[in-house]
Amino acid sequence: MIHLKTDEEINIIREGARILGLAHGEVASHIRPGVKTSELDRIAEAYIRDHGAVPSFKNYNGSFPASLCISVNDVVVHGIPGNYELREGDVVSVDCGVYYKGYHTDSAYTYPLEGTDEKVLLLLNRTYESLMRGIAQAKAGNRVGDISYAIQSFVESFGYGVVRELVGHGVGKNLHEEPEIPNYGKRGKGVKLVPGMVFAIEPMINMGTRRVVQDRDGWTIRTADRRPSAHYEHMVAIRENETEVLTTHQYIEQRYAYKWRSKSQ
Repeated sequence: MIHLKTDEEINIIREGARILGLAHGEVASHIRPGVKTSELDRIAEAYIRDHGAVPSFKNYNGSFPASLCISVNDVVVHGIPGNYELREGDVVSVDCGVYYKGYHTDSAYTYPLEGTDEKVLLLLNRTYESLMRGIAQAKAGNRVGDISYAIQSFVESFGYGVVRELVGHGVGKNLHEEPEIPNYGKRGKGVKLVPGMVFAIEPMINMGTRRVVQDRDGWTIRTADRRPSAHYEHMVAIRENETEVLTTHQYIEQRYAYKWRSKSQ
């Protein structure tokens, strides 16, 4: 069942999304070679709790041990923070969720560290562009397949692999709700989009094969060919005459030291 949100619920979600965006910005200011992923996780959890919210991911399903999913290089999603120290040339996906006043918010951003190969920078840029193209199709009267097709057709034109085992999703009182938002599909197919829907769009795009494998920890998802992957995520609310992007990456763009987009567009 899809739970349509009221204006009051969307207002609360928007408040939580601001805390989430600021937490991302705080993490962004500390991403550099030599920093342990566990330290980034500590920073995020402290910021979220200091602002009256709770990390959505910590103890998710009774087992995820951290507040952030930090996925480096060939890790697509669900990487567990630990003792790994970031290095020049790494690409690092930071996925974060915030639970505030009874509602979840969820967003992700992939960072290149200095020294990242130009071809990998293009993967990141194009994955981000696919997110924007997906959002452009997220409007009342369209269908989920219109979002999916916009993402898939764009990134596959460059020979990239679209992960199929993991998808975007509704967000609200639960972190994962209906509808599912795949990053592949056909125009005009799937659930019809109506005002009140709130969901996350999150392309997970691989440099090579679309196939993925899971580590023995039961969480970490990697590319089967061990080539890099990129992941970006925004939440949107479907309105009668517009689509509102509830989450923000502006604090990341302001605070991340390596201004990489201008070098690769």
